Amino acid sequence: MHTVWVRLNAVVFFGLTVLLGLSILAAVSKIGHSKHHKPVVSRLELNTLRSLKSHGGVDRALLSFDLHADLTPAFHWNIKQLFVYVVASYSTKTNPHNHVILWDKIIEAVDPPEAKIIEEDNIFVKYALIDQTNELRGKEVELKLVWDHMPLTGMLFMGSAEKLGS
Repeated sequence: MHTVWVRLNAVVFFGLTVLLGLSILAAVSKIGHSKHHKPVVSRLELNTLRSLKSHGGVDRALLSFDLHADLTPAFHWNIKQLFVYVVASYSTKTNPHNHVILWDKIIEAVDPPEAKIIEEDNIFVKYALIDQTNELRGKEVELKLVWDHMPLTGMLFMGSAEKLGS
């Protein structure tokens, strides 16, 4: 006959197999959701340039921007939180591709629905726009909203809005 250990082993591994199957079904159920249900960004534009200083061989800009975005379409049952951030992109002679994060926010699935809608004007940046050289002056800066989906189970997914503001 079977001992208690053999039966316990069978029960534990059957439970793990069921858990694996459910995790795979959960990951498969969200495939394509993130591509079809994107946040709606209606406004993202540079508002005012508060300061542009050359300090220690680098340019440092402090600015504010307007952001109007509805992030509720990105949420479904498998999303734990969204990490949302604004990226400034510009090019210089020394560095043709510069991307600097200016502002970020974490929005959790348990937050109330009004917290998933960002309608803020004149947001001051959390992080300064710093260029490694003195080449920032007179450059065109484009703002872009980017978000990271952080699911309960499955793969991470990054999405972004088209470049709206400059």
